[in-house]
Amino acid sequence: MSVQQQPADAEFAALTEKISRERGFGCASYKEKCLRRRIAVRMRARGVHTYRDYAKILDGDAREYELLLDALTINVTKLFRNWETFAAIADDVIPALWPAPDEHVRCWSAGCASGEEPYSIAILMHREAMQRKDEKALSRITILGTDIDRLSLKAAERGAFGEDAFADTPPAIRRRYFTPRPPHSVDPRVKAMVQFERRDLLHEPTPSGGLDLITCRNVIIYFDRVSQELLFQRFFDALVPGGFLVLGKVETLLGPTRNLFVPVNPRERVFRKP
Repeated sequence: MSVQQQPADAEFAALTEKISRERGFGCASYKEKCLRRRIAVRMRARGVHTYRDYAKILDGDAREYELLLDALTINVTKLFRNWETFAAIADDVIPALWPAPDEHVRCWSAGCASGEEPYSIAILMHREAMQRKDEKALSRITILGTDIDRLSLKAAERGAFGEDAFADTPPAIRRRYFTPRPPHSVDPRVKAMVQFERRDLLHEPTPSGGLDLITCRNVIIYFDRVSQELLFQRFFDALVPGGFLVLGKVETLLGPTRNLFVPVNPRERVFRKP
């Protein structure tokens, strides 16, 4: 390690410790390469070249802290991102979960960013209800979207999206469930099915009460191996027997948890708790 690199590494460690201490963002659980890359984006935006100088900016600018946390969290998403996965949810998951008159279904979109994923699930639920002529069942379905990023959650609560969000959305769904003029707002019947709250995946408990479906896509890949295995175990414990877990295309179960779940659609990363 060069003499120049040693101070930079010490400054980086001090900065990540500062972020974790002052904002409760668990930097230690994230892959270092990912953290360095995303912090560098904000450093360039502010015109500084050392971690120490960037830490000084954070001391004097609360808004920069919000922009940094927005950069550190993974907010690249779309409605029905990777349509094949949502088709698998529509075919393999939702019919198996459809509630009887005395039952409730609870879904959790973990790391929901600006809400595209939970709204997509809600639309699939509404389509299923229309096909079954069972719209009353929608009142027994709860979809919770959580994220650590407050700015993203504010956008999620608005339920309105720009053109880029629809790249993977089938045209018929877009016409039926979103207003034609921008900002394209989601159908109020769908919006009523979704709730949002801030939640730290690693440092706060999972939603209580037993979950029937957990989707956590393209989030876990940014955590280190220990944190990934911890989350998979938490997901397993939070699901009711027969509940489903859906991961991202490049994610897979690791360690002992790979033996806990039954593959339903391995290609689309759909698993079920026995």
